[in-house]
Amino acid sequence: QGRLAESGGGLVQAGGSLTLSCAASGRYSMGWFRQAPGKEREVVACLSWGGSTTYYADSVKGRFTISRDNAKNTVYLQMNSLKPEDTAIYYCAASRRLTISSTSTEYSYWGQGTQVTVSS
Repeated sequence: QGRLAESGGGLVQAGGSLTLSCAASGRYSMGWFRQAPGKEREVVACLSWGGSTTYYADSVKGRFTISRDNAKNTVYLQMNSLKPEDTAIYYCAASRRLTISSTSTEYSYWGQGTQVTVSS
């Protein structure tokens, strides 16, 4: 394990939906982070290895859902009711911690990022 691969980004109108996927094999907790132009990287959502514990940033609660299918080695981020302020590069990350962490420094492996653009 050392490489993550995101997919599913794109251009969508405000109010629309996108699902991001991240191919990630191994026993890790997972997180989605994002970075908008001129801003620092911020956590979006996290999920424990077993899938029983989640964390969401306040800005996405009720709109985004993180999930995983360990049989398929894939982590998902379902994004609904998208807003222009959700526009950013979204990164998938893996942590050796089996419990979740919202701190980016706890994550050892990162994908290359996928662009999400929400038009108003």
